[in-house]
Amino acid sequence: MTAIARMGLSANVCGLARMTKGDVDAALSCGVDMVHVFIPTSEVQRIHTIKKSREEILEATLAVVGYARERCDQVLFSAMDATRTEWDYLIQVFQTAVEAGATTINVPDTVGVITPSAMVQLISRIRESVDCPIDVHCHNDFGLAVANTLAAVEGGASQVQVTVNGLGERAGNADLAQTVMALHCIYGSSTGIDTKRIVETSRLVSRCSGFPILPVQPIVGENAFAHESGIHSHGVIACSDTFEPGIMTPEMVGHRRRLKLGKHVGRHAVRQMLSEAHLTPTDPQLDDIVERIKAISGRGKRVTDADLYAIAETVMGVTANGKIIDLQDIAVITGNHIIPTASIRALVNGEEHIHSSVGNGPVDAAMKAILGILPAKVTLKDFKIEAISGGSDAIGHVTIAVEDEHGHIFDASASGDDIVIASVEAMVNAINLLQRVA
Repeated sequence: MTAIARMGLSANVCGLARMTKGDVDAALSCGVDMVHVFIPTSEVQRIHTIKKSREEILEATLAVVGYARERCDQVLFSAMDATRTEWDYLIQVFQTAVEAGATTINVPDTVGVITPSAMVQLISRIRESVDCPIDVHCHNDFGLAVANTLAAVEGGASQVQVTVNGLGERAGNADLAQTVMALHCIYGSSTGIDTKRIVETSRLVSRCSGFPILPVQPIVGENAFAHESGIHSHGVIACSDTFEPGIMTPEMVGHRRRLKLGKHVGRHAVRQMLSEAHLTPTDPQLDDIVERIKAISGRGKRVTDADLYAIAETVMGVTANGKIIDLQDIAVITGNHIIPTASIRALVNGEEHIHSSVGNGPVDAAMKAILGILPAKVTLKDFKIEAISGGSDAIGHVTIAVEDEHGHIFDASASGDDIVIASVEAMVNAINLLQRVA
């Protein structure tokens, strides 16, 4: 906590403390801007967690909140398990905390059991009884964390606690992206959040935490602004508001709209995707291309951009343009006590380049080596590996998506029993698709 407090962040750093003076002192010794003290108040928590009477809780609140406020300008007080606490007593606890000097009170839905309508009523009642800014902390045990957070704002809360990707204890907490965009776009409220960094931040936290982002995750998921169904694709090509909220665009959160290939794909989507790659099939050719895509997808295989162009070129009898990168050779070194290193030799726009890079593993090193020889910035946007056979010599299928500096995204895949080589082949295939929009 001390290291965070000393980083000079443009934020108020808050230290969490139990309802003891020792914890308050420990938080303050770290140099935090705010102390957050909490104590359980529900009957089940009082009896089984802290074994204190209602009167003892009030006495501890008065003493410790007062102690913290004498030493810090900002004190946040939480009544843990507030939503399962008898409301009259809960308000009495909050009034005691404010009397002692709390500058903000927090209402935690600790086990996620309140409903949005009840949350509006509870926050409204607290607001009428306590003269202090109200904060809320909602858990997602029943999938209501975001709904309850928004309901709290409707009831008069001026602060809400959220987490990136909804991470948190058990089923998690209210999701930052969903809460912020609902407040901005539906409620017309400003949070001060730079929404264009939401997707970027979500992916960073996903990488660091090891918790993947589901494709169907609102706002930040791969499918959030992707359209496969024929009628949906046709609609968004004509006007994006037809099958998107309209008040929220992918650009607002740092996302991209994509037309997806699958068994429900329509002619308009395929024609649009091919036109971006300067391919203009006739109507009969387009029908043939669509049917082949549906047939492949119907067998459970993901159809990538590379598959689409290969199918189109076969049907149309045309040949692809030259490659950006033509891989000549690759060598990868890894081991228990060796930093994974990859070296590649390739022709880039016809000229030979040699480059080496280290990484967190052999695949990471290989990806960085390839990106290191490209003449323009290309970003690895997505990377998926799945086994398509069993055993220690299993065949792996790698799908990769890359984005150029103009926002064009293409994906491609490759398979093989050497996952590093398959990853490199998929990466090269995806990069070579970028020349189609040059």
